Amino acid sequence: MKILTVFTPTYNRAHLLPRLYESLKNQTSKDFVWLIIDDGSTDDTSRLIKTWQARGLVEIEYIFQENQGMSGAHNTAYKNIKTLFNTCIDSDDMMAENAVELIIQNCDGLENLNHVAGIIGLDADFSGTVLGDSMPDHLEFTTLNELHRKYNVTGDKKLVYKTEVMQEIEEYPIYRAEKLVPLSHKYLLADQNFVLKALNEILCLVEYQEDGSSRNMLKQYRRHPRGFAYARITRINLEKDFTHKFRNAVHLVSSSFFTGDFGTWFRSRHTVLVLASVPFGLLLNLYIRFKTKKNS
Repeated sequence: MKILTVFTPTYNRAHLLPRLYESLKNQTSKDFVWLIIDDGSTDDTSRLIKTWQARGLVEIEYIFQENQGMSGAHNTAYKNIKTLFNTCIDSDDMMAENAVELIIQNCDGLENLNHVAGIIGLDADFSGTVLGDSMPDHLEFTTLNELHRKYNVTGDKKLVYKTEVMQEIEEYPIYRAEKLVPLSHKYLLADQNFVLKALNEILCLVEYQEDGSSRNMLKQYRRHPRGFAYARITRINLEKDFTHKFRNAVHLVSSSFFTGDFGTWFRSRHTVLVLASVPFGLLLNLYIRFKTKKNS
C-alpha cells in the first residue's frame, strides 16, 4: 500500500488540472495516490481524468459527487483515504518536484508517536518565493495555531496529517444553500490534542485564482454565514488570548445578521463577550454588505 494520499477537490477546473498532473507525474517518489474529488464539474474534468488513468503514470482514484462545496469535498476525501498520511493540493496549485519524497522521509516513524498528527511545511509561489515566513530554525514541533500566534509566522503552510487523526475529528457540517465551512476549523480541533513536525521545506507551489475563496473573503462571509458562524463559535471557545476571542465574536455577530439566527450568540462559552461585541459585529456586517452589494 502507498504511504501518502494527495487529494484534490475540484470544480470546473479542467483548464488548471493538467499542470498539477504534470507536477505529480514528475515527483521523485511515486509512493502516493492522487485522489480527485470532482465536486459536480460540468466541464471536461471527467474525460481528462479517465485519459490520465489509462496512461497509468500516476495512480489516480476519482470520485464524482453532487456539488457540496470545498468542505463537503474534504469530507468525502477523508472518508475514502486509505493511506497512513494525506495532504490536500488544490486544483490550481502544484507540488514541488521532491515534495512526496520529503513528506515520506519526514513522516517516517511518526505513526508510532501518538501525540504527533503529521507535518507542516512551506508553501511558495510559482517563482519559488516562500509565502510569508519560513519556520523558526529551532522549531521541531508546533501546532498550526501556535505557529501563527506564538511564533508570529505568516503565510499559508502545507499540512500533512495522519489519516486516522482527520477521520476521528467530526466532519464539516453541510448547510443548505451554503458551500463552505472554514477548513481551519478541523485543523484547530486537531491542535487541541496533537502537534505537527515542523519542516522548513517547500512542499506546494501556490497560485490564487480570481474565482478562488482566498481572493473573495468578504463575499464568502456573506454567502456562507452559517458555516462561518459554526467555526467562529469553536474559535471563541478555543482561542487562548482575548484579542482573537473578541475578533471571532465580532465575526459571529456579523454572521448572525446575515442568517437571522441570533441564538448563535448564546452557543459559545463566552456569551457576555459575544453580547459586548454586538455593536462592532453590526458595523462589520454593514461594511460587508456595502463592499459586496454589487456582486452579491
